[in-house]
Amino acid sequence: MSNVLLEQADRIADEALKQGRERGFAPLTVAVMDAGGHLVVLKRADNSGIMRPQLAMAKAWGVLGMGLGGRELARRAQGAPAFFAALNTISDGRLAPVAGGALIRDAAGQVIGSIGISGDTSDNDELCLIPAVRAAGLTPDTGDPL
Repeated sequence: MSNVLLEQADRIADEALKQGRERGFAPLTVAVMDAGGHLVVLKRADNSGIMRPQLAMAKAWGVLGMGLGGRELARRAQGAPAFFAALNTISDGRLAPVAGGALIRDAAGQVIGSIGISGDTSDNDELCLIPAVRAAGLTPDTGDPL
């Protein structure tokens, strides 16, 4: 199994934080995990809220655990709230089925990691992750066609 590399994860996180600053968004926190769900990089902007690391990691971990982008997870959670409540219990609260989390795919389409961003609205978090993942030469899978 291939994994996102530290250098790639650093670039992704730095670019996501830059995107947030340039767009005037609230301070962001970015979590990048490898394909096994291990945290590779966690970066937070100055003055990012104290729960943002946990939220960013829950977005990243949840998309990996379910193999779906955050937008698709959100759609499914709306249609099956009892199932997602059970998933949240089983995962010890480490699942956030909302936009702002995406699978990271390599050129062959294989999942090599995930990203979760928290700090602004979920839609704005996602706006930062798309160009950030692309800046590392990889493809974000948000659950919607890009």
